Amino acid sequence: MSEVEAIQIDIKGIREGLLVSLPEGEWPALEQALLDELARRGDFLKGAKLIINAAEHELNVATMSRLRDRVTDSGLLLWGVLSSSAQTERSAQLMGLATRIHDGARPPDAEPDEEYEPAAPQDLGPDAGIMVRRTLRSGASLHAPGHITIIGDVNPGAEVVAGGNVVVWGRLRGLVHAGAGGNQDAFVCAMDLSPTQLRIAGHIAIPPAERGQVSPEIARVQDGQVIAENWTLG
Repeated sequence: MSEVEAIQIDIKGIREGLLVSLPEGEWPALEQALLDELARRGDFLKGAKLIINAAEHELNVATMSRLRDRVTDSGLLLWGVLSSSAQTERSAQLMGLATRIHDGARPPDAEPDEEYEPAAPQDLGPDAGIMVRRTLRSGASLHAPGHITIIGDVNPGAEVVAGGNVVVWGRLRGLVHAGAGGNQDAFVCAMDLSPTQLRIAGHIAIPPAERGQVSPEIARVQDGQVIAENWTLG
Protein backbone atom coordinates (compact mmCIF):
# COMPACT_ATOMS: atom_id res chain seq x y z
CA MET A 1 0.00 0.00 0.00
CA SER A 2 1.38 3.42 -0.98
CA GLU A 3 1.66 6.41 1.36
CA VAL A 4 -1.32 8.10 -0.30
CA GLU A 5 -3.49 4.98 -0.14
CA ALA A 6 -2.80 4.63 3.59
CA ILE A 7 -4.16 8.11 4.39
CA GLN A 8 -7.66 8.11 5.88
CA ILE A 9 -9.89 11.00 4.78
CA ASP A 10 -12.92 11.62 7.00
CA ILE A 11 -15.95 13.16 5.27
CA LYS A 12 -19.21 13.90 7.07
CA GLY A 13 -22.30 15.92 6.28
CA ILE A 14 -22.88 19.15 8.20
CA ARG A 15 -25.20 22.12 7.88
CA GLU A 16 -23.11 23.88 5.22
CA GLY A 17 -22.20 20.84 3.14
CA LEU A 18 -19.46 18.24 3.60
CA LEU A 19 -16.77 18.63 6.25
CA VAL A 20 -13.49 17.02 5.25
CA SER A 21 -11.02 16.41 8.09
CA LEU A 22 -7.39 15.84 7.16
CA PRO A 23 -4.92 13.95 9.36
CA GLU A 24 -1.31 14.90 10.01
CA GLY A 25 1.19 14.36 7.23
CA GLU A 26 2.90 16.01 4.29
CA TRP A 27 0.58 18.26 2.33
CA PRO A 28 1.21 16.91 -1.21
CA ALA A 29 0.25 13.38 -0.09
CA LEU A 30 -2.80 14.67 1.81
CA GLU A 31 -3.99 16.68 -1.16
CA GLN A 32 -3.68 13.69 -3.48
CA ALA A 33 -5.42 11.40 -0.98
CA LEU A 34 -8.31 13.87 -0.78
CA LEU A 35 -8.65 14.09 -4.55
CA ASP A 36 -8.49 10.31 -4.86
CA GLU A 37 -11.27 9.97 -2.27
CA LEU A 38 -13.44 12.51 -4.10
CA ALA A 39 -12.89 10.65 -7.37
CA ARG A 40 -13.72 7.33 -5.71
CA ARG A 41 -17.06 8.64 -4.47
CA GLY A 42 -17.73 10.13 -7.90
CA ASP A 43 -21.28 11.21 -8.71
CA PHE A 44 -22.41 10.63 -5.13
CA LEU A 45 -20.68 13.86 -4.09
CA LYS A 46 -20.92 15.83 -7.34
CA GLY A 47 -22.08 19.41 -6.83
CA ALA A 48 -21.51 19.35 -3.07
CA LYS A 49 -19.88 22.14 -1.05
CA LEU A 50 -16.67 21.16 0.74
CA ILE A 51 -15.34 22.63 3.97
CA ILE A 52 -11.82 21.36 4.58
CA ASN A 53 -10.47 21.21 8.12
CA ALA A 54 -6.77 21.69 7.46
CA ALA A 55 -5.94 21.73 11.20
CA GLU A 56 -2.37 23.06 11.66
CA HIS A 57 -1.29 22.76 8.02
CA GLU A 58 0.10 26.05 6.70
CA LEU A 59 -1.17 26.78 3.19
CA ASN A 60 -0.38 29.83 1.11
CA VAL A 61 -2.69 31.34 -1.49
CA ALA A 62 -1.01 29.55 -4.41
CA THR A 63 -1.39 26.13 -2.75
CA MET A 64 -5.01 26.82 -1.82
CA SER A 65 -5.82 28.16 -5.29
CA ARG A 66 -4.48 24.96 -6.84
CA LEU A 67 -6.55 22.89 -4.41
CA ARG A 68 -9.69 24.87 -5.25
CA ASP A 69 -9.12 24.39 -8.98
CA ARG A 70 -8.60 20.64 -8.57
CA VAL A 71 -11.69 20.32 -6.39
CA THR A 72 -13.68 22.25 -9.01
CA ASP A 73 -12.38 19.86 -11.70
CA SER A 74 -13.86 17.05 -9.58
CA GLY A 75 -17.30 18.64 -9.88
CA LEU A 76 -17.42 20.04 -6.35
CA LEU A 77 -17.11 23.46 -4.73
CA LEU A 78 -14.46 24.39 -2.18
CA TRP A 79 -16.60 26.61 0.07
CA GLY A 80 -14.50 26.94 3.20
CA VAL A 81 -11.23 26.10 4.94
CA LEU A 82 -10.86 25.75 8.71
CA SER A 83 -7.45 25.95 10.33
CA SER A 84 -5.64 26.89 13.50
CA SER A 85 -2.88 28.34 11.29
CA ALA A 86 -3.10 32.11 10.88
CA GLN A 87 -1.46 31.87 7.45
CA THR A 88 -3.96 29.29 6.20
CA GLU A 89 -6.92 31.26 7.54
CA ARG A 90 -5.64 34.45 5.91
CA SER A 91 -5.11 32.66 2.59
CA ALA A 92 -8.67 31.35 2.71
CA GLN A 93 -10.04 34.81 3.45
CA LEU A 94 -8.08 36.35 0.58
CA MET A 95 -9.67 33.80 -1.75
CA GLY A 96 -13.16 34.53 -0.45
CA LEU A 97 -13.55 31.19 1.33
CA ALA A 98 -15.46 30.79 4.58
CA THR A 99 -13.33 30.24 7.68
CA ARG A 100 -16.19 29.58 10.12
CA ILE A 101 -19.03 27.09 10.23
CA HIS A 102 -22.08 26.57 12.43
CA ASP A 103 -21.04 23.36 14.21
CA GLY A 104 -18.58 25.02 16.57
CA ALA A 105 -15.36 24.37 14.63
CA ARG A 106 -14.15 27.94 15.11
CA PRO A 107 -12.13 29.97 17.60
CA PRO A 108 -13.96 30.18 20.95
CA ASP A 109 -14.04 33.99 20.90
CA ALA A 110 -15.40 34.26 17.34
CA GLU A 111 -18.68 36.05 16.71
CA PRO A 112 -21.65 33.80 15.87
CA ASP A 113 -22.43 33.27 12.21
CA GLU A 114 -25.62 34.61 10.70
CA GLU A 115 -28.25 32.77 8.74
CA TYR A 116 -31.08 34.56 7.05
CA GLU A 117 -34.30 32.64 6.60
CA PRO A 118 -36.75 35.45 5.85
CA ALA A 119 -40.25 35.14 7.25
CA ALA A 120 -42.78 35.07 4.45
CA PRO A 121 -46.39 34.13 3.84
CA GLN A 122 -47.16 30.56 2.89
CA ASP A 123 -47.96 31.50 -0.72
CA LEU A 124 -44.51 33.00 -1.38
CA GLY A 125 -43.63 31.62 -4.81
CA PRO A 126 -40.96 31.94 -7.47
CA ASP A 127 -42.30 35.30 -8.73
CA ALA A 128 -42.18 36.95 -5.30
CA GLY A 129 -39.13 38.64 -3.88
CA ILE A 130 -37.44 39.76 -0.68
CA MET A 131 -35.20 42.70 0.11
CA VAL A 132 -32.37 42.69 2.64
CA ARG A 133 -30.90 46.01 3.76
CA ARG A 134 -27.59 44.96 5.29
CA THR A 135 -24.19 43.53 4.45
CA LEU A 136 -23.87 39.74 4.56
CA ARG A 137 -20.69 38.79 6.40
CA SER A 138 -18.58 35.64 6.05
CA GLY A 139 -20.64 32.63 7.14
CA ALA A 140 -24.00 34.27 6.42
CA SER A 141 -26.49 32.29 4.31
CA LEU A 142 -29.51 33.81 2.56
CA HIS A 143 -32.02 31.52 0.79
CA ALA A 144 -35.34 32.43 -0.83
CA PRO A 145 -37.64 30.69 -3.36
CA GLY A 146 -38.08 33.88 -5.40
CA HIS A 147 -36.00 36.95 -6.22
CA ILE A 148 -33.49 38.50 -3.80
CA THR A 149 -32.43 42.15 -3.67
CA ILE A 150 -29.62 43.13 -1.30
CA ILE A 151 -28.86 46.72 -0.38
CA GLY A 152 -25.33 46.23 0.89
CA ASP A 153 -22.35 44.02 0.21
CA VAL A 154 -22.05 40.23 0.08
CA ASN A 155 -18.70 39.53 1.69
CA PRO A 156 -16.37 36.61 0.89
CA GLY A 157 -17.62 33.47 2.62
CA ALA A 158 -21.29 34.53 2.49
CA GLU A 159 -23.83 32.64 0.38
CA VAL A 160 -26.93 33.82 -1.52
CA VAL A 161 -29.28 31.28 -3.13
CA ALA A 162 -32.42 32.35 -4.97
CA GLY A 163 -35.02 30.58 -7.05
CA GLY A 164 -35.21 33.75 -9.16
CA ASN A 165 -32.90 36.68 -9.81
CA VAL A 166 -30.27 38.18 -7.48
CA VAL A 167 -29.63 41.93 -7.45
CA VAL A 168 -26.89 43.35 -5.21
CA TRP A 169 -26.70 47.11 -4.77
CA GLY A 170 -23.13 46.85 -3.60
CA ARG A 171 -20.16 44.50 -3.93
CA LEU A 172 -20.87 40.83 -4.55
CA ARG A 173 -17.83 38.84 -3.40
CA GLY A 174 -19.37 35.69 -1.91
CA LEU A 175 -21.09 32.70 -3.49
CA VAL A 176 -24.29 33.35 -5.46
CA HIS A 177 -26.76 30.93 -7.05
CA ALA A 178 -29.67 32.33 -9.06
CA GLY A 179 -32.35 30.18 -10.66
CA ALA A 180 -31.63 27.50 -8.06
CA GLY A 181 -34.74 25.55 -9.06
CA GLY A 182 -33.52 25.26 -12.65
CA ASN A 183 -34.61 28.64 -14.07
CA GLN A 184 -32.05 29.35 -16.79
CA ASP A 185 -33.60 32.76 -17.49
CA ALA A 186 -32.53 34.02 -14.07
CA PHE A 187 -29.77 36.61 -13.79
CA VAL A 188 -27.34 38.06 -11.26
CA CYS A 189 -26.34 41.70 -11.25
CA ALA A 190 -24.25 43.84 -8.92
CA MET A 191 -22.45 47.14 -8.75
CA ASP A 192 -19.24 45.13 -8.34
CA LEU A 193 -19.67 41.56 -9.60
CA SER A 194 -16.71 39.57 -8.27
CA PRO A 195 -18.10 36.43 -6.57
CA THR A 196 -16.01 33.45 -5.54
CA GLN A 197 -18.48 31.35 -7.53
CA LEU A 198 -21.51 32.27 -9.61
CA ARG A 199 -24.15 29.74 -10.54
CA ILE A 200 -27.29 30.14 -12.63
CA ALA A 201 -29.52 27.06 -12.69
CA GLY A 202 -27.04 24.23 -13.34
CA HIS A 203 -24.36 26.41 -14.94
CA ILE A 204 -21.28 27.34 -12.89
CA ALA A 205 -18.77 30.11 -13.50
CA ILE A 206 -15.69 31.05 -11.47
CA PRO A 207 -14.66 34.63 -12.31
CA PRO A 208 -11.03 35.25 -13.26
CA ALA A 209 -8.63 36.37 -10.55
CA GLU A 210 -7.63 39.50 -12.49
CA ARG A 211 -10.28 42.04 -13.46
CA GLY A 212 -10.29 45.31 -15.31
CA GLN A 213 -12.04 48.48 -14.22
CA VAL A 214 -14.90 47.81 -11.80
CA SER A 215 -18.34 48.65 -13.19
CA PRO A 216 -21.92 47.37 -12.74
CA GLU A 217 -22.35 44.01 -14.47
CA ILE A 218 -25.11 41.51 -15.12
CA ALA A 219 -24.56 37.76 -15.58
CA ARG A 220 -26.95 35.46 -17.42
CA VAL A 221 -26.93 32.20 -19.34
CA GLN A 222 -26.33 32.49 -23.07
CA ASP A 223 -25.70 29.57 -25.42
CA GLY A 224 -25.26 27.23 -22.46
CA GLN A 225 -22.64 29.39 -20.72
CA VAL A 226 -22.70 32.04 -18.02
CA ILE A 227 -21.60 35.39 -19.44
CA ALA A 228 -21.21 38.78 -17.78
CA GLU A 229 -21.72 42.12 -19.50
CA ASN A 230 -22.12 45.76 -18.54
CA TRP A 231 -25.26 46.49 -16.55
CA THR A 232 -26.78 49.73 -17.74
CA LEU A 233 -28.76 51.34 -14.97
CA GLY A 234 -32.00 53.15 -15.61
